[in-house]
Amino acid sequence: MNNRKFLQRYGIFEGIQTHVMGDLEIVTFIVIGMNAVVSLKGFNDTYFFDKYKFNVGAIKLGEQLRVITSGFLHVDVTHLFVNMLTLYFFSGVVINYTGTINFFVIYLGSLILGNLFSLYFHRDEDHYTAVGASGAVMGILYAAILLEPGMTLGLFFLLPIPAYMFGIGYLLYTIYGMKNRIGNIGHDAHFGGAMGGYFITLIFEPWVFSEHLLMVVLLFIPLIVLFILQKNGKL
Repeated sequence: MNNRKFLQRYGIFEGIQTHVMGDLEIVTFIVIGMNAVVSLKGFNDTYFFDKYKFNVGAIKLGEQLRVITSGFLHVDVTHLFVNMLTLYFFSGVVINYTGTINFFVIYLGSLILGNLFSLYFHRDEDHYTAVGASGAVMGILYAAILLEPGMTLGLFFLLPIPAYMFGIGYLLYTIYGMKNRIGNIGHDAHFGGAMGGYFITLIFEPWVFSEHLLMVVLLFIPLIVLFILQKNGKL
């Protein structure tokens, strides 16, 4: 069990809460600010947007930087707002347990893995494009679920459900969305980002295996489902 987990469990964590919240504001708002600045530039500069968005054909031709830069671009203000609001709600849990540096690693690693998932599943579609921090944000969300599976999430801000139920259900829905190409949504990036948050968190916080083993197993099931469907040509 890491030190933060020990302190939080026995109530000692309250004494350092002010310091942690200060770090939370700085780190979270730096990431939100980076997304806002890049996205606003993209809103007003079509050339900039096209140059740095995710595009399978361009990446295959050597522009691998798009795998990262596309994660800081958004289609519009609503797209940006929803992603950053979700990040704001769940980043605190991850930072409190893992620290600032590891939070950045989980965020960036989830972003990259999410886009690599997209690249794999759309590798024969040179025209395929995408933008958004959804993969990175899903990674932070799933890291938070692993660290605090007892959280209650408000589905559509109304219906309270346990975090682990949301995690499992959303990944299964994402697989369904990938299979049926539902909506103009990068389901594969969402899934890859969530798995990035899942695996990187387990590497940084191995105590989760003993403390929340059932959740670790349950959240791994959708990955098995995805593997089986992919192996049988169902995706």
